[in-house]
Amino acid sequence: MKHARILHAGQPVWGIVEGSQIKLENSDTVGVDQARYLPPVTPSKIIATHLTYRSRCVEYKMARLPEYPAYFLQPPSALSYHKAPVARPAGCRFLNYEGEIVVVIGRRCSNIRVEEALDYVQGYSIANDWGIHDFRHADRGAMLRVKGQDGFCPIGPFLVDAADVDPNDLTLRTYVNGQMVQEGHTGSDLMFSFAYQIADLARLITLEPGDVLLTGTPAHSRPVEIGDVVAVEVSGIGRLENTVVELDRDLAAVGIQPAVTAATLHVALAMPEDEAERRVGEYQ
Repeated sequence: MKHARILHAGQPVWGIVEGSQIKLENSDTVGVDQARYLPPVTPSKIIATHLTYRSRCVEYKMARLPEYPAYFLQPPSALSYHKAPVARPAGCRFLNYEGEIVVVIGRRCSNIRVEEALDYVQGYSIANDWGIHDFRHADRGAMLRVKGQDGFCPIGPFLVDAADVDPNDLTLRTYVNGQMVQEGHTGSDLMFSFAYQIADLARLITLEPGDVLLTGTPAHSRPVEIGDVVAVEVSGIGRLENTVVELDRDLAAVGIQPAVTAATLHVALAMPEDEAERRVGEYQ
């Protein structure tokens, strides 16, 4: 079953997606194409995973694949929704899309085995884990200013019940202005299964109902421009779409400022690290 959370008569309401209609709790119906979507999740925390798709590691020409996943947190204020604009700050050039599959936790989860981890999943959705790599030199790798800016984590439009999804047979595709730019399959490309990621995290961090896990992105994340429309599509789950706009205010002149560094080029363009070091002057 597919669930949607939308704004209706000025109030957030849940509904069930039935074909081209969303049937609301009060029995009203709204067309899927006419609905004003809200995030179908209300997490206490958003956890994202680095480098889970083999294709992305190959793209970076890594000497060896990672043995274990690494994680970072995003603030709930980064949460956004289907059709919401994603704002690139003035003075920044390297805003990258990252199409991802979302795991939503359904019940309190702590110190569990991999074999039972999926029993704790409520459902699955779609995210675009945006990152502004002009801040890659900030925060000592914590990713807060790269990934945590307001609206940088749109999720939706639907939440699909776990019972209706085979997490080991999902195809993810990302499109920019209608052209496919990313493709990955959880059965053939994903190195760390969703169950593994959940169990790994839950050893040390209690996952609460509604918490969100962003499970990584395949190869070919790249910067986009103002006006570009980016869509992330996952088989059996739906299609999330957002348009890039320019932030409607200048950043206050306080704290570390955006800059293009070798790390920016390495991550944003998948440029080899030695080449990024040589060429960074071309972008400054």
